[in-house]
This record gives sequence, structure tokens and C-alpha cells, in this order.
Amino acid sequence: MSSPAIRYNPPVETIYLDNNATTQPAPQVVAAMVAMLTECYGNPSSVHRFGQRARAAIDEARAQTAALIGCADAEFCFTGGGSEAINTVIRGLFSARKPRVKIVTTTVEHSATRELCRQLAKEGALVTEIGVDSLGRIDLEAWRNALDDQTALATAMWANNETGVLFPAAEMAAMCKARGVLFHCDATQAAGKIPVNVKTLGFDAMSLAAHKFHGPKGVGGFYLRRGLHLPALIIGGPQERGRRGGTENSPGIVGMGVAAKLAGDSMGQMESVGQLRDRFEADILRLIPDTVVNGDKEHRLPNTTNIGFPHLEAEAILLLLSERGVCASAGAACASGSLEPSHVLKAMRIAEPIAHGAVRFSLSRFTTEAEIVQATEILPGVIARLRRVLPR
Repeated sequence: MSSPAIRYNPPVETIYLDNNATTQPAPQVVAAMVAMLTECYGNPSSVHRFGQRARAAIDEARAQTAALIGCADAEFCFTGGGSEAINTVIRGLFSARKPRVKIVTTTVEHSATRELCRQLAKEGALVTEIGVDSLGRIDLEAWRNALDDQTALATAMWANNETGVLFPAAEMAAMCKARGVLFHCDATQAAGKIPVNVKTLGFDAMSLAAHKFHGPKGVGGFYLRRGLHLPALIIGGPQERGRRGGTENSPGIVGMGVAAKLAGDSMGQMESVGQLRDRFEADILRLIPDTVVNGDKEHRLPNTTNIGFPHLEAEAILLLLSERGVCASAGAACASGSLEPSHVLKAMRIAEPIAHGAVRFSLSRFTTEAEIVQATEILPGVIARLRRVLPR
């Protein structure tokens, strides 16, 4: 008896507004990965023609990804995701810069950077975190002043995953260069959503993840400026020019390459995504009293809005939205059995009644106008219901 078919697609009534968490793989990405799994499954390190077909496919994917971010093919290394890329670059560059012992970062970083810097601090690093204002904007003067002769590297995200706020990454990189400090940018949320050119931006290193721009999960990579060297995080073979040992994830890498090509070709569509986001945001603020947007509305990703619903819990909002088929994310996370505002909103000094009720809605180029209209109709009823039953 044959196995029952597995349905991977979400129900048609699902309104997916959680694209900063992950995106739907594009159909072309899925097709390319299936072909690698079924027709081109040779080991890329094998010398026979079948294996070299896989090698050629990886080379093409590297060129596609490098083109998306404006670097040379040889400057890009594939990894097992964004977190691995961040760990590889920060650990490697910090180690290579000894006897410098200082790392400069920010108070609103993704946990991949934040937790790694805390671990490096336990191992002897001096970590300085630069704060942000109430709109999530970096204190540039504090950033500049923190860079000194003891600083091995500085690392900061370009686009915040919770609020979408964009840091002036090029300016931050220039400050680092002026002080002889290497700069790593976490562009996980930026790549594929806004134009990226690492050369004109002046980055020394940059990390990204495929599943944030309609590629597969479990594959990412980093740009490392030519002339810089860092030890491999994974030892075990000569793959990726000795930077990451182990047989390559050929299907994932090829999927990332196709996703990168599609993202570059579709960059113009992000203006329409921004218009949909703005419409949704304006309608929600108009239809639901006492509602606020968290973060700088002038300098942010075109797909992201973080909306605070004071005196409510984000978890309750998300559960009711999920019942109606709307997928979003909380600006608060469950820690030690109780809901605490996220470290990002805490760093922004957002009032707790707002921070506890913060919900992130993130669109993609697959988001339709009909979905936004439907979400706009659903959300006011959810908030009204909760305000009736929950004490302020």
C-alpha cells in the first residue's frame, strides 16, 4: 500500500503575515531543489561527470547569491543558515584580531549575535553594547566613541527583525574603517528586501539566510572581504575553500541561488509591498483606538510594521488571530513562565503596557491585496473582543 500523500501547502484561508520569521519558498526554488535531489544528487567533490554537475550547480548558485549582494563569487561562503554564518564570522574575526579584545555591538541584536557576544564575554572579550532611542535608532555618536584601538570588530544588524527599523549601516561601517576596526553586518532581514551592495556599503563581512527571501531553511552564508582570513567553524574537509568542512547541501545551496536571483529580479516589487504595509497600518490605526506603531516609520523595511495594542497580551492576540487564519508574531516572548517584553522593545524604552501587546506583521512579495483587506477586517474584532473580556 502506498503512503498517503502529505499536503505541505497551508489552508487556502491562511493569511500569512509572518514573513520576517520565514518566507514561503518560491515555486522555482522548490523545482530546482527537487531536481537536485532526484536528477543531480552526485557528491560535488567527486571527480566524475555526475559529481561535477553538482559542483557546477553550486558554482552557479554562488554567482547568483554574490550578484544579489554585490560581491565577487570567491568572497561568498555558504553555511547551514544565518546563525551559523554569524557565529563563523564573529568568532573567526575576533580570534584573528588578537591581541585586540573588544567587541562593539548594539542592544537590539538578534539572539544569534547577542548570545554569542555574551558567550565571548565569558571567554574574556570586552563587549560594549550601544543603545537606541525610543524609535529604535542607533546612537551614532556613542557608536563612534566606542571604537578604539582595543576593538577587534564591531557587529550590528542592518534591519531589525522585530520593528524593521534600518540602521545607517554604511555610516557605521565608515566609522569603523576610520578607526581600523572590522565591521560585520547582520543583513539577514535586509537581503532580498532592499538593495544591497557590500562594496559601496563598505562592509568587511555580512551574513544572510535564504529562508528570509523565499529560499529554503537550513542554508545561508556570509560575505568576507577579499584579503581577510578566518578559521573554519566546522573542520572536516576542504569544502567552501576550507571555511566550512563537510559535504555541501547541494539542494539547499541551489535553492538559495535561485531565490537570490528571483529576489534581485523582483526588487522593484518591494515598493508595492510597502504600499500594502502602509495601507494596512493606516487602516488599523484608524479602526482601532489607542494603537501605536513601534519604531521609526521613516527608516524601516518596506514589509514590516510592529503595532502595539496597550494593556493586552500579544500571546492572546496571536491565538485569536490564528483561529481566524491570520499568522503574525509577538513583540514579546515567553520567558520563565511569564510574558516579558522583548529585549528590542525594552531597549527602546517602550512603555510596558504597549510592549506587552506588541505584534509584528511582516509581508512579502507574495502577500496579496485581498489578504490585507481580510486581515484588516479581522483584527479590529479580535482586539475589541479582548478588550471586553480582559481587565486593563
